[in-house]
Amino acid sequence: MFEQLASIHPLLPPGAGLLALLIGAIIVDLIVKRLLLTAIHAFAKLSRSTWDDALVAHNVVGRLVQVLPALIVFVGVPFVSGLPESVAQLLRNIAMGYMMLMLTLSLTGALSSANTIYSASPVAKDRPLKGFVQLMQIIIWIFGGVMIVSAVLDRSPLLLLSGFGAMTAILLLVFKDTILSLVASVQLTAQDMVRVGDWIEMPQFGADGDVVDVQLHTVKVQNFDKTITTIPTHRLITDSFKNWRGMSQSGARRIKRSIFVDVSSIRFQTQDEVSHFKHSILLKAYLEGKEQELADYNTGLSTELDSDVNKRRLSNVGTFRAYAFHYLKNHPKIDKRNTLIVRQLGSGPEGLPLEIYCFTNTTVWSVYEDIQSDVFDHLMTIMPEFGLRLYQKPAGSDLANLQ
Repeated sequence: MFEQLASIHPLLPPGAGLLALLIGAIIVDLIVKRLLLTAIHAFAKLSRSTWDDALVAHNVVGRLVQVLPALIVFVGVPFVSGLPESVAQLLRNIAMGYMMLMLTLSLTGALSSANTIYSASPVAKDRPLKGFVQLMQIIIWIFGGVMIVSAVLDRSPLLLLSGFGAMTAILLLVFKDTILSLVASVQLTAQDMVRVGDWIEMPQFGADGDVVDVQLHTVKVQNFDKTITTIPTHRLITDSFKNWRGMSQSGARRIKRSIFVDVSSIRFQTQDEVSHFKHSILLKAYLEGKEQELADYNTGLSTELDSDVNKRRLSNVGTFRAYAFHYLKNHPKIDKRNTLIVRQLGSGPEGLPLEIYCFTNTTVWSVYEDIQSDVFDHLMTIMPEFGLRLYQKPAGSDLANLQ
């Protein structure tokens, strides 16, 4: 048969042989995909384990079986009669390069599958390995690329690798970000600086939200408005950022806000006002103790110094500060384990700041805001009972009333 084809045209025998070889490779490919892969996918769905699902999801087996058609071409080309040696060698080199490519894809897919399985474990949240997996995939691709090129060119891979010495400076420049990110990933993991699920704040990048992914080159943050901010990994080492993990783990969140008191409303309290406030559950014990302290002090003054100027007396701002402290101390949603302070800060153009420093017993954002608002609503509303006024810069209506 081949002699008859050769009598018609000398290229027909090798062409017919290559066509038969190609058809055989396609048939094997179809059989493998239709039977073997279908059976593997069905088994993965029925099994309870997760590792086979990860392998299927990343198409590891699908890429491995694609080696078979290329292997048939690689083995069968020498048996094609009449095919020039140079053409046969070229086809074998291409088939070998294709097999190397599929093996490289399978290895990187297997690493992705391993990372998927690991990410499902509880340990992964504290120790993510995605950055290291991506680094290993880059290394595999570098060596896989060398093997593919050497297979297609029919040259020793050592010959290609020997040329990398002269390209070191270029490679360092090309992979500068990768090297920086690798070092940053190691430091982030070793020092436990960032985990998936952490709330971080990085104003220079407009990031204020939860970490959703930590990769080799980037860290993805989902902001509270559902936008995504991508931060280069190495910038988490070189730049400062705030991690709210400690707050989340403690179960308490800080309130630190000031009420600005109009200085002109600060004065001493009258005896009638003191008697009135003694009916308050929150102030009764404080006022009785304070009155005794002041009485002991004032009694010790000599007759010459017995005047209102020298005596100690209760002030409305001091009583209000004590009221605010005991109000917070008895508040059911304020954490008593943490610091609780009501203090005066230095007065300024905006009045006298009374700073509330305490912690709520929850870290849920909406609940925290409700507690904080309720506390300040109450304190600002009750201030006039103490003869105090909130400071506020004059508004347009205030200026209009002056006319």
